[in-house]
Amino acid sequence: MDGIDAALLWTDGETVAEPRGFAFCPYPHAFRTALARALQDPEARAPGLEAALTDHHTDAVRELLTVTGTLADQVALVGFHGHTVLHRPAEHRTWQLGDGQRLANSLRIPVAADFRVADVAAGGEGAPLAPIYHRALAVEAPKPCVFLNLGGVANVTWIGEREDDLLAFDTGPANMLLDEWALRHTGHPVDTGGALARAGQVDAAALAAMMTAAYFARQPPKSLDRLDFDLEPVAHLSPADGAATLVAFTAASIAGSQAHMPSPPKVWIVGGGGRHNPMVMAALRAQLEAPVQPAEAWAINGDALEAEAFAYLAVRTARGLPLSFPGTTAAPEPMTGGRLFQPGG
Repeated sequence: MDGIDAALLWTDGETVAEPRGFAFCPYPHAFRTALARALQDPEARAPGLEAALTDHHTDAVRELLTVTGTLADQVALVGFHGHTVLHRPAEHRTWQLGDGQRLANSLRIPVAADFRVADVAAGGEGAPLAPIYHRALAVEAPKPCVFLNLGGVANVTWIGEREDDLLAFDTGPANMLLDEWALRHTGHPVDTGGALARAGQVDAAALAAMMTAAYFARQPPKSLDRLDFDLEPVAHLSPADGAATLVAFTAASIAGSQAHMPSPPKVWIVGGGGRHNPMVMAALRAQLEAPVQPAEAWAINGDALEAEAFAYLAVRTARGLPLSFPGTTAAPEPMTGGRLFQPGG
């Protein structure tokens, strides 16, 4: 909820994926507060929130065009994920806040949006959707390999030798609990540099209690809603011990995900904001046997990875190519998805 990642990508939606630039646009504090409030009660739609979020994305695209020296008429398509406020695939419901038509009209560029809806309606999990882009980036990586995204939720893409060797699922919380804990106890929205966690000790009982969640035993593909886990198990701990325990929880749940993989990965390629936390990366390296490397070790911008993925998916939407697969979302078959919005529509 800190802001918008925007990436420029030259791609055919299949094998060609050349990053051309990236920008991060933080949300104003007041908007971030309003968005956080909406997530606590998604059914009570806040007046004007969707329009405001969409307009912030307009600003983000314009900032990206400025920093990359690109003209709007050079851009064929914008991929607009929006912000997930409700994700309950068991109820065939997923809701990403964002108005694709408003964005297309503001930018005068076609927009692809609503990427998850068709998959969830067909009985899939609707997430994660980045795996097909991960495969496009993994040409040089030894197989099997894993792309690990440390966003609010952690998710993995296991990639094998064959083209259809693709398995993906959410492993558990990554940053969302730790960020919430840091904000509550330090006033900062992240544990910068892992300083709070470094000062604490892992509470073994609290960690064991969190690892008993039924979710971890479920067979993938599977996905999480951000409300599926909370801070109650660590609420009695000191700020430092709580942070240390939450870091350990992220690492333990990711390590446990290996039980669901067809074979052990030879390398973990890590993207997302969590890779900037040295305590999280150290905890992963302590628990995983294969090398744990930031995406940059593979000439990939780990901050831009998810934004690039939705640019890639936008082109696949326009071309009618599948976005999700039985091994990535438990969709019944390879599923196309997304909706196209034309300016002035």
